[in-house]
Amino acid sequence: MKNIIKSICFIFLSLIFLSQNIFAEEKKKLLTTDWSFKGYFGKFDRASLQRGYQVYAEVCASCHSLKYLSYRNLAEKGGPEFSKEQAKAIAANFEVTDGPNDDGDMFVRPAKLSDKFVNPYQNDKEAMASNGGAYPPDMSVLIKARSGGADYIYSLLLGYEDPPNDVILDEGVYYNKYMYGNMIKMPNPLSDDLIEYNDGTKATEEQMAKDLVTFLAWTAEPHLEARHKIGFKAIIYLIILSILAYFSMKRLWSRVEPEV
Repeated sequence: MKNIIKSICFIFLSLIFLSQNIFAEEKKKLLTTDWSFKGYFGKFDRASLQRGYQVYAEVCASCHSLKYLSYRNLAEKGGPEFSKEQAKAIAANFEVTDGPNDDGDMFVRPAKLSDKFVNPYQNDKEAMASNGGAYPPDMSVLIKARSGGADYIYSLLLGYEDPPNDVILDEGVYYNKYMYGNMIKMPNPLSDDLIEYNDGTKATEEQMAKDLVTFLAWTAEPHLEARHKIGFKAIIYLIILSILAYFSMKRLWSRVEPEV
């Protein structure tokens, strides 16, 4: 019986070790870069967040929504930290349907800071019809929703290339070596100098991909910096509490005489 239990435990541990190795190998294949928000003390690069919003607004917003984000979030601490005036100006570029008014009619008005980001499509059917039957996913929590997180999205954006000779693509389908199945309906959204950054940064594909992924990492976890600060304070508190508990225990047990 003991031998059977040992064998089962050995097989179980072997499978765990093998799956971890396979996952590690898969992660090694992804492109990566120096993400400022990674690690226990990670912080978002404000300039990169603002550039990332610009990439989203000029390249991605025509297809992809950010339905969990409000325009006021752009001016909050821990995010891109646009000024309130800048955030208001960004919101005013979009129109939302509101109402009813005193006459019972719906009306269109410029978006306000309290409004959610305007969806580029009226409904899912319109979104699919406009993209060859493929639904463009919401980007609010895309980093969290995909295995590989920031590295995967970064790799996907830079993974477009000509297909191998033995791969035949249907019309409107593109080859991406990092996409699951290597086929994607979204054409390559980035190219060198596609946009002109407001801060004068050179808009290479790699730079735009990094800035966009940084922005999407923030949309997926807008309170990351606050959480890191709270976690750090909690660790310090627990360390101090543990030290006090240790010395209290030492003092209490020092009164107990050992049995002879």
